[in-house]
Amino acid sequence: MTTLRNAGWLAVCLAVFAAAWGGNEFTPLLVMYRTTTDIAPVVVDVLLFTYVLGIVPALLIGGPLSDRYGRRPLMLPAPVVAAVGSALLAAGADSVPLLVTGRIASGVALGLAMAVGGSWIKELSDADGASVTAGARRAALSLTAGFGVGAGVAAILAQWAPWPGQLSYLINIVLSGIAFAALLRAPESHAPRDTGRTLGEDLRIRSARHPRFWLLVAPVAPWVFGACAVAYAVIPTFMTDETSNWAIAFAGLCCVVGLAAGFLIQTVGKRLDKPGSPRTGVIALLFVAVGLVSAIVAAANHAVAMALVSAAILGCGYGMALISGLLEVQRIARPDELAGLTAVFYGLTYLGFASPAVIAAVMERFEFIGYGEIFGFGVAMALLAVVVMVIGNRTGMAGPHTMRSQVTDVELTHEESASSR
Repeated sequence: MTTLRNAGWLAVCLAVFAAAWGGNEFTPLLVMYRTTTDIAPVVVDVLLFTYVLGIVPALLIGGPLSDRYGRRPLMLPAPVVAAVGSALLAAGADSVPLLVTGRIASGVALGLAMAVGGSWIKELSDADGASVTAGARRAALSLTAGFGVGAGVAAILAQWAPWPGQLSYLINIVLSGIAFAALLRAPESHAPRDTGRTLGEDLRIRSARHPRFWLLVAPVAPWVFGACAVAYAVIPTFMTDETSNWAIAFAGLCCVVGLAAGFLIQTVGKRLDKPGSPRTGVIALLFVAVGLVSAIVAAANHAVAMALVSAAILGCGYGMALISGLLEVQRIARPDELAGLTAVFYGLTYLGFASPAVIAAVMERFEFIGYGEIFGFGVAMALLAVVVMVIGNRTGMAGPHTMRSQVTDVELTHEESASSR
């Protein structure tokens, strides 16, 4: 049984890895699309964000549905949809409609992997007797590894291999097929259940009303992918002149450096985590602030080495923010709302992916605004979020388990009243 469970969570990790690969392989190719196609730079940045149109619905609907119908029915389609998304991207190198459709499909696959796959990994890890933090760590590491390896391979192939607009996508199609085959053998961890509520009621995540979610999780959530977006979408843009002969590879290097730092820091984040404390989230935001300051220096001096240092620091901010948010969500969530609340958290994280398009639009509209002003504003917002988290944690809010028990008591009272009638 233990071997089967191990194979189960490993198979789900592979599916999450494949979906993350498919979601991020597009990112280092932004430079290629800007320089080798007629697509406007702002449109290219918008293409980076369009997969959020697939991620958010998949998160907010797929997560709660998997709490109702089980993990397997919602997660099995993810590798298939990831393969379809990569096929559309491979076919649409010069077509904005195909690129948009492919990005949305990749987003749907990634949204299912994050909300449903992450919950499935946690439950299989718990069943295997792993530590209480193992599920969140395995899910976060699978996600980060997929993001990093997918981006790195895509950059190398696009820079030096044939078929730069197709080859990396074809590899993801093969990987997604392997992940689907492995996923077929993963055991269900969350049996379908009749909650006594309508589907619409199930889609309303009651755990999301918890004060700790909005005061300790929500302030840091947009910085998860906000930090990533700056590290591997914005930094390569202002370093294009210095890396003109290897611009695509440099963009991929920024991805790999940032995500490798995020991958490694997550183990530290798990050790620093303390229930009832905002410590890991605060550290994440301080990493983000320092990373943005170093990005200001890199932009002002056009220094390639400093740009890579900035990507690494921002990657640490990403990794700490991701693990701190997931751990807090798993403490707050009701047992029947884990995937749903995870989906809400990830939905907030992807607000950060709008930052490259917003930055490009603002700098195009207001010529007097540069990267110094943009990143300086970001530093101020990160530090404001730190203040919100620290003050929020000191206001005597209910602990993460208190609200869960109170809600349960209210539901039991309601059920008893209904049965008496």
